Amino acid sequence: MKKIALIFGITGQDGAYLAEFLIKKKYKVHGVVRRSSSFNTSRIDHIYEEPYKKNRKLILHYGDVTDSMSVSSLIKKIKPDEIYNLAAQSHVSVSFEVPEYTASADGLGALRILEAIRFHRLENKTRFYQAGTSEMFGRVKEIPQNEETPFYPRSPYGVAKVYAHWITINYREAYKIFACNGILFNHESPIRGGTFVTKKIISALCRIKYGLQKTLYLGNLDAKRDWGHAEEYVEAMWKMMQKKIPSDYVISTGKQYSVREFVDYVLEELNFSFSWKGKKLNTKCFDERGNCIIACNKNYYRPLEVDTLLGDSRKAYRELNWKPKKNIKDIVKEMVDYELKKLSND
Repeated sequence: MKKIALIFGITGQDGAYLAEFLIKKKYKVHGVVRRSSSFNTSRIDHIYEEPYKKNRKLILHYGDVTDSMSVSSLIKKIKPDEIYNLAAQSHVSVSFEVPEYTASADGLGALRILEAIRFHRLENKTRFYQAGTSEMFGRVKEIPQNEETPFYPRSPYGVAKVYAHWITINYREAYKIFACNGILFNHESPIRGGTFVTKKIISALCRIKYGLQKTLYLGNLDAKRDWGHAEEYVEAMWKMMQKKIPSDYVISTGKQYSVREFVDYVLEELNFSFSWKGKKLNTKCFDERGNCIIACNKNYYRPLEVDTLLGDSRKAYRELNWKPKKNIKDIVKEMVDYELKKLSND
């Protein structure tokens, strides 16, 4: 019989890649979509199937992890073999603006799913994956960070995810639910949301190249991150769920670059001739004609900065037989090509 998967957060970057991956694995995939007056399913349109079609591989449901009744009723109805909780208010800066909602969606959302598994007595059937984040490490206690590194979150988003991480472990130990945490470091792709810094950088610099925009404004250029590809990271999620014994895994590339270095790779991919001048907030980047194409603005700094994140994924390499294949230049090229194609079609 086909395995049944339920994905909370299916319309996001990771949810879309995971749904496609699972369908290729012959799963029947159920996805939870938040009701909106505007279409929000563009990332999964290519695998969408109309409700009247028989033997659909993908079935969508309205629901929300902030609504315990909708979570519980969906899990009771579907009785999935695997649940992937990818739903979240996932923008770090925005979490400072909407901390209560972030806590409910990102922290209590995991609890609502786990409690539904327990309440409906699906402990021996349903496996649970919780999407963690490197932002939980925050003000890092050691470099690099692995599964044993203490958490020190620096945002409401990070704090909420730490709660979700520990409640997952609590339900695993208390109720013997197969529940695992994936502590994923930054992962990008062409379908990354437009407000995330990598997508923002690439979109703006492509528009500047086309003469559609003059300047890109950024925050902390010195922040260092470990960037991988989302499509590869969803495979790691699935591998965690196939183990005999549940555990928690850091998923990362083990290589680190600053935001400024990421910008450099994008500028090089777009064949800009450029030069940097100034320091910190006064840093600016100029093109060959002397135009300021990049400048810093304090409004894009977080109330609390996370200066450095670097993952140690040796446990995943060893136990999951998983390693990233694409490097940062591969990711930049793929994202730039996608953005240029979209601009040329507009």
